[in-house]
Amino acid sequence: MKPANWAFIPIALIVIVVGFLSMGYYNTIQDLAEKQNATAAEIINQYQRRADLITNLANTVKGYSNHEQSIFTEIANSRAKLGSMQINPDDFRDPAKLEAYEDAQQTLQSQLSKLMVIVENYPDLKASNLYQNLMVQLEGTENRVAVARNRNIEAVREYNTLIRRFPYVLLAKVLGYSPLPQMSAAPGIEQAPVISF
Repeated sequence: MKPANWAFIPIALIVIVVGFLSMGYYNTIQDLAEKQNATAAEIINQYQRRADLITNLANTVKGYSNHEQSIFTEIANSRAKLGSMQINPDDFRDPAKLEAYEDAQQTLQSQLSKLMVIVENYPDLKASNLYQNLMVQLEGTENRVAVARNRNIEAVREYNTLIRRFPYVLLAKVLGYSPLPQMSAAPGIEQAPVISF
């Protein structure tokens, strides 16, 4: 019976080592998945801030320009659509939901461009302190959105790269982890509105 006991010890050691390695790999995957969730939440937060600022800006402009009702209605409708989407960081894992959210954000961005065209016709508005303050905040928010998107892109890249590497790929397949969709630049994004004073 003593030879059987000696044979059990190396097998038990191998099982223990494999178990500890698997826990380490699992924890690494979890860390990167949580990092991606946090960056997605930050994007949602910054887009919410931008939507609020655009609504405030539209209301400010509305006081100067009552005859340009269509753009204000469009902004209000886009804001309502974004509010009803109820997106959360987990939705960034679903390519269809991510694309719908990005499309809604792009619509709001294009409406901001139209609003800026209206503003050009009202020099008194551009001199208003409230307008200038909103524009500074909006410009800062656009920068925050860009930073948040870049962080998310990097977090998704790290996660996707990790779960495709050996031995992580084995554990990812067993646990059902799959690559995440990457955010993309919307068509026409290179023509974002120019915010000038």
